[in-house]
Amino acid sequence: MEHHSVHDPPPQPGGPHPGGIMSAQAPPPPQAQQLPPQMFTTAAQLLDLTDKKLLLVLRDGRKLIGILRSWDQFANLVLQSTIERVFATVITPQDPHPKGLYADKSHGIFLVRGENVLLLGEIDLDKDDDPPAGYEKAEFGLVEKLASEQKAAEKARATKRLKKLATLGFEGENMGEILL
Repeated sequence: MEHHSVHDPPPQPGGPHPGGIMSAQAPPPPQAQQLPPQMFTTAAQLLDLTDKKLLLVLRDGRKLIGILRSWDQFANLVLQSTIERVFATVITPQDPHPKGLYADKSHGIFLVRGENVLLLGEIDLDKDDDPPAGYEKAEFGLVEKLASEQKAAEKARATKRLKKLATLGFEGENMGEILL
């Protein structure tokens, strides 16, 4: 009978077994393979973006800028120091070239449901203070009004286009709503 202590090394494969029978050399156990970084899920990729300033474009068209503080497995995001940036274009009879306007509205801490995120990207802090190319800062109320008018006009154009396509025999996925 053998006496073993806690300090003895563990038995090696192919070593003595009870009954004195020697076994053949067993193959080493397979080592766990690590996945390459591109195999992470969307939520796991957010780890590198934590505590960085991000731009989010939501499914409803809103653009948010904030610092990513937390996230979960569903890619729900908590943004700190969040601002909503609204863009609009102005065309005047005196100046035929469109003029871009933008404005920011502060929201503070903002929770975004992951399924509503259309696009997400890190902001270059060296260029963060520069205005967007081709845009000038304006009052939020004015830019929001212009943006909602442009959105309504685009929706009317899309409805008109779909109705015209319906008369030609094309049917879109939302045609039932438009023809009613």
